[in-house]
This record gives sequence, structure tokens and C-alpha cells, in this order.
Amino acid sequence: MSEVKNILLCGVGGQGTILASKILSYALVEAGYDVKMSEILGMSQRGGSVTTQVRYGDKVYSPIIGQGSADILVSFEAMEAYRYLETLNPKGFVVVNDFHMDTATTLSGSEDYPENIIDKVKEKATTKVLDAAKIASDLGNSKAMNVVLLGALVKLMNLESLDWDGALAACVKPAFLELNKKALAAGMEAVA
Repeated sequence: MSEVKNILLCGVGGQGTILASKILSYALVEAGYDVKMSEILGMSQRGGSVTTQVRYGDKVYSPIIGQGSADILVSFEAMEAYRYLETLNPKGFVVVNDFHMDTATTLSGSEDYPENIIDKVKEKATTKVLDAAKIASDLGNSKAMNVVLLGALVKLMNLESLDWDGALAACVKPAFLELNKKALAAGMEAVA
């Protein structure tokens, strides 16, 4: 029996966190894993904190990752990485997008955007920093940064053998399929 793997993806509404989790979950299910996914939307769909939890293995009983149990934390936005560090297990690691986006709380003034936030994440966990927005922009569309980050996750979790072309085709609009294939490959290459 395989041990259950726990993946937490977090970001700000509108960054494609949920789509990345759906692509991941689809590929894992097609590979024969038992998969549970849950999503939590923040104050609003755009601008609020968004997290998705994906758990997979031979048998998964709950979609929820307990505190200190995530094997990997993939953050689409820098402050969100810091916000969810407590979910990471002591041997886990963080993939963080070097991207700053005001959230509803920073826009309202109820919270300041911390300085040197990525350095604070690095102090607490093994961390790989990507400029996924630049990588996606170089491919032609900065909105593909979610799939760049998914590619990094795929490589770091040794999931390259799954049918990613099939998962992308099932989850992404046909007009964006080729872009997303390139984004996935670029994300894998960025952490190789």
C-alpha cells in the first residue's frame, strides 16, 4: 500500500489555483490513485485567499490535510506561502511564486503586505522560488503561471510519468491547450 501524499496549493482568487488542482487530480485519478480534493475560497472569488488540498494514494479517507501534514506547499503568491506554512510537515518543502498580489485584506488596509516575505518563508522551510509569471509571459500569456507552478510540483513529486497531455486536454479549453503544455514543461524544467 502506498502512503498518502498531501499537497496544499494556495494563492489569491483569480490565479488559477483551483484549475491547477483539478488538472493534478484528474491525472492522479487516471493513473489509478485514490484522490480526494477540497477547496476553500476566501472572502471573494477574486482577491481572497484560495487553498486547495489534494491527497492521493492507494486509499484516502479524508480530503483534509491536517496541520503539519503537507508534503509540499505550492504557493501562487508570496504572502500566501507564509500564511500556510503551518500546514507543512517538518520534511516538507515549499514552491513559491515570486509574485506579489494585493488581497482583499491588504487593499482594505486591515493588513500590510510584509517586506521580505520570501526570506521569511526560506527561514522556516526548504524552499524553491520561481518567477512563474515571467516564465509564463515568455511563453505568451502570464495567466499560464498556474500551470508553470503545476509543472514544478509534478517534477518535485516525481509525477512526470502521468498522462499530463490527457489531463490538460480534459481540463483546459482547446484554445489554450498548447500554451498550457508548454507551461507545464517549462515548470518542470525550472526545477530540474
